[in-house]
Amino acid sequence: MRKEKTIDFQIKWAWHSISRMYNAYAARFDTTMAVGYVLLNIDMENGTPATKIAPLLGMEPRSLVRMLKNLEEKGLIKREVSESDKRFVRIVLTELGKEKRELAREGVISFNTMIRDKIPLEKLVTFFEVIKDINKLVEEENQKLKAGETTADLE
Repeated sequence: MRKEKTIDFQIKWAWHSISRMYNAYAARFDTTMAVGYVLLNIDMENGTPATKIAPLLGMEPRSLVRMLKNLEEKGLIKREVSESDKRFVRIVLTELGKEKRELAREGVISFNTMIRDKIPLEKLVTFFEVIKDINKLVEEENQKLKAGETTADLE
């Protein structure tokens, strides 16, 4: 089977195209798609607990720690430590972070509007159904693999 005919190739190829487009958009505002994605997942008003951000993004916690440090150094976020429990850290957007978040949001809206204007609703509904099914199947397979690793580790 040619790689162009595989499902994973098509998904990865589409994501790389989208990623390049978002990075070109973000570069105009001296940022990156990854930064925008993190900012979009931080609650504008109340901030977001640091422990909740990695799962929202599908990132490993170690990768997120580096990203948050970088965002803090750029003045986009700040960390607020709870008075009652020093282990609890909330990530809050600075004014600059809110500005960059809004630019990222506009980019996402623009992309989605472009797609919705060019692709008929019925096709998009089918796409969402199929991608949801693929995600479910992949997650089930990941659970089986995890269970297999755990069982093998006990032997």
